Amino acid sequence: MIEVCLLGTGGMMPLTNRFLTSLYCKCEGSGLLIDCGEATQIAIKKANLSVYDIDYILITHFHADHISGLPGLLLSIGNSEKKTKVTILGPKGIKEVVKSLRIIAPELPFPVEVVELDKKEGEIKLNVFNIQYYELKHKMICLGYNIILNRLPEFLKQKAIDNNIPIKYWNKLQHLIECEDEITGVKYTPDMVLGEERKGIKISYFTDTRPCDNILKWTRDTDLTICEGMYGNTDKSTNAKRYMHMTMVEACEIAKETKPKNLWLTHYSPAEVKPQVYEKELKKIYSKVKIAKDGEKIKLVFV
Repeated sequence: MIEVCLLGTGGMMPLTNRFLTSLYCKCEGSGLLIDCGEATQIAIKKANLSVYDIDYILITHFHADHISGLPGLLLSIGNSEKKTKVTILGPKGIKEVVKSLRIIAPELPFPVEVVELDKKEGEIKLNVFNIQYYELKHKMICLGYNIILNRLPEFLKQKAIDNNIPIKYWNKLQHLIECEDEITGVKYTPDMVLGEERKGIKISYFTDTRPCDNILKWTRDTDLTICEGMYGNTDKSTNAKRYMHMTMVEACEIAKETKPKNLWLTHYSPAEVKPQVYEKELKKIYSKVKIAKDGEKIKLVFV
């Protein structure tokens, strides 16, 4: 199971009733945050979540509304008495950006590791989270992220019995660890107790982009896709193209092809005071779309 909370839904600047776009995920006690604009630590508190649990921070790009809240968040994590490492990941240049931001947060009670994702696409494992990243189409280098939780194949008790596997090896084999009997020297492999592979959980998150091939390539068949819908007013399509953003209609058209089980729109323009007014018409394009609100939550479980 993974708990997901969209902390804020605003783009460009925070409003009195709308925090900047940031995503908080928690699985097996480990927290992961994507993007960290101004006042993210306040949004976390308002959502009744804990900064202490954050082990990983993924940054999509270096525009202020996605990273300027980092010093404050790190200081808040420090005040939570966390002592274990926090890892910050982002596009090439993230090390220099974090170094600059930490001028006002130089001393922390926990180690900070900064990792540059200097390829256009790739995969990295962060504890229970399997992360895929891919380049989007914005005015600067901007990454989209997939969060994937793999699921172990089903353990087949009868298969283990039929293969004469001692019970003491069952748990290790179930977790894909080969075993060798210390007395007989007989080797046991996971395929001797496991069934077919099972589908895991997949979440896609991408903002600040025009529609592009990488979105179609990387975000198919998700359990949850969170993407920007900066403009609901179709008259703003020219602005979307000029500033390299996406309209709500474009987001839904993409979803028709990628088929997420749930589609949340976010990163609304400050001019979109009531983005919910567009939802009814958008559902005619993609029925599973939701105009997400600050603090939107969902628990995703294996099925």
